[in-house]
Amino acid sequence: MKTGWLLAGLVGLAGCGSIDVSQYAAQTPTLDLRTYFDGTIDAHGMFQDRSGEVVKRFTVRIDAQWEGDAGVLDEHFVYSDGTTQRRVWHIDYLGDGRYEGRADDVVGVATGHAAGNALHWRYVLALPVGERTVEVVFDDWMFLVDERVMLNRSEMRKFGFRLGEVTLSFTRREGPGGAQSAHP
Repeated sequence: MKTGWLLAGLVGLAGCGSIDVSQYAAQTPTLDLRTYFDGTIDAHGMFQDRSGEVVKRFTVRIDAQWEGDAGVLDEHFVYSDGTTQRRVWHIDYLGDGRYEGRADDVVGVATGHAAGNALHWRYVLALPVGERTVEVVFDDWMFLVDERVMLNRSEMRKFGFRLGEVTLSFTRREGPGGAQSAHP
């Protein structure tokens, strides 16, 4: 019995290792959430279970705005099965590439750190599964490709075990309803 718990603990710890976002510091273009998530952004994504099977596809429209170092990202999801969801993020820029975020289904506070073209974002999300809610750890990586396109890969874990992965492609709209301002 003790061997089983020890093995589970070691597997969980192995999943905690992560690349340091600072290794991307020299990569361009530089990602600043205040600049990228300002205006309307469209995203296309999918969820793959731990075997790699695509379980769900979705689109997202994000209406985003910032006042100084405080931003609101209003996300509207439409899933391939016709269901919809809304999540409103309240994000604060703390300086030095660091961010904190809150949303109704985020347990506690999401923390993120940006360097160069990358952002590493970690949080716990309360996901409805049938009649209950399951808390799942998200390990999010975002990479700015150019001024309009950003790619996102999120790994989902529970008790250190990999449950699946979410892949997203974000595209900022041009012109009216698109990017509106830049931050220093």
